[in-house]
Amino acid sequence: MNKTELVGSIAAKSGLSKADAKKALDATVEAIADALKAGDKISLVGFGTFSVTARPERQGINPATKAPITIAAKKVAKFKAGADLDNAIN
Repeated sequence: MNKTELVGSIAAKSGLSKADAKKALDATVEAIADALKAGDKISLVGFGTFSVTARPERQGINPATKAPITIAAKKVAKFKAGADLDNAIN
C-alpha cells in the first residue's frame, strides 16, 4: 500500500474527504518525526512504539573492493509493534 492508497483507506473508514485525510496523515507523520527528532518516544497503545536508538560506529567491507571501511555512528528510528497489532497480523 502506498501513501495514496492509505489516504483513500483513511478517507473511506473515517468519512473524511481525501484532502482532509491527507492533511491528517501528513500532520500525524510530521508530529511523529518532530517528537523523534527531539528524542522523545511515541507510544500508541495497541499499535506500537516509535523510538530513536543510537547505532555505534562499526567496521564493514566495501563489496566492490573488499577493502575494510568504517561505518559512522548514527541515530536510527525504530518501531516495535504492540500486542494488538501483532495479534491482528498473526
